[in-house]
Order: sequence, then C-alpha cells, then structure tokens
Amino acid sequence: MNRRQLLRLGGVTALATLSAGCSSAGGSGGTRRVSMNDSFEFDPKRVTVSAGTTVRWVNDSSVGHTVTAYEDEIPADAAYFASGGFDTERAARNDVTGGLFGPGETYDHTFEVPGTYEYYCIPHESSEMVGTVVVE
Repeated sequence: MNRRQLLRLGGVTALATLSAGCSSAGGSGGTRRVSMNDSFEFDPKRVTVSAGTTVRWVNDSSVGHTVTAYEDEIPADAAYFASGGFDTERAARNDVTGGLFGPGETYDHTFEVPGTYEYYCIPHESSEMVGTVVVE
C-alpha cells in the first residue's frame, strides 16, 4: 500500500509513523515540514517540492494559526486548501476559529499540481504571516 492510499483510508497517523524522521526537500511522496512560530512567520517562508509531496505545517508557537490558500494565487486546476477543510477562501475567512489549530497541532496538504501556491494565516495576515509553496 502506498502513502496516497494510506491517506485515503484515513491512515494519517500510520503515515506519520512510517515517515518519522524522513523529511524531504522535494521528492515525490515525501513530507516537508513548515514551522509556525511566535514571530508570526512560516519557517521556511518558501518551500519547493515535487508533485506528490505533503507539506506538514506544525504549530510551534503558543497561539493558534491557520493555513489558508489565497484562492486566486494557486494553479487554476489545483484543489483549494485551508486548515479547517474549507472549500473556498471566503468560507475560511468567514469562520476563522474553524480553521485555527493550536500549539503542537499540525495541518497537512499534499500538492499534486505543479505551480506556485501562496498562502497565509488569517489572524496574522496583517503581520505578514504569508508563505509560498512551489511545486515542480
């Protein structure tokens, strides 16, 4: 069973266990970690990955954050993504608390379509908590 099948079966925990310690700067099917910190930054701010890579945002701060795609700043044929499972940027902005995840929690998204994806944290957007994922 491959990683994509495990995710479809709800095996996120199993996948995390299988992937522990296996971070990848790219590589199809790997996982790339992005930290969210108390300085209201994504670290790294820009990541480049291969199609099929999962980005895992980890809240390493003491406050809640969101991961919210700018709907007009992702490839046209890509699936929209936002913590909280929202289908649109407007829905995410209208229910900020529904997309917040707390200290120590994570949010994962697998990028299948090549292109540039711009995203932000809703409550800290004015503090320029923004990031970019480039999928090759």
